[in-house]
Amino acid sequence: MELTQIFGSIAAIMTTSAFVPQAIKIIKTKSTKDISLGMYIILTTGIFFWLIYGILLKQPPIIFANTIGFTLTFTILILKIKYRKTNGRD
Repeated sequence: MELTQIFGSIAAIMTTSAFVPQAIKIIKTKSTKDISLGMYIILTTGIFFWLIYGILLKQPPIIFANTIGFTLTFTILILKIKYRKTNGRD
């Protein structure tokens, strides 16, 4: 594995795993009042485009990281919308 792939893989793992604690907290507490709906809409859309970019380039680290990242941010976004009524508006 080349050095660039190693760095890319480490970056992908770290940035993707950063969403896990937020998703777990939301699932446990059912509270999303302290996160921004607008930010998660933009972030989820951006990660989706990174995923498409990775697919077009056929780059496994980009595809892997953004598949998981999209899944996590999309989950958080859906939960934000679902719990928005019970937790107050943005």
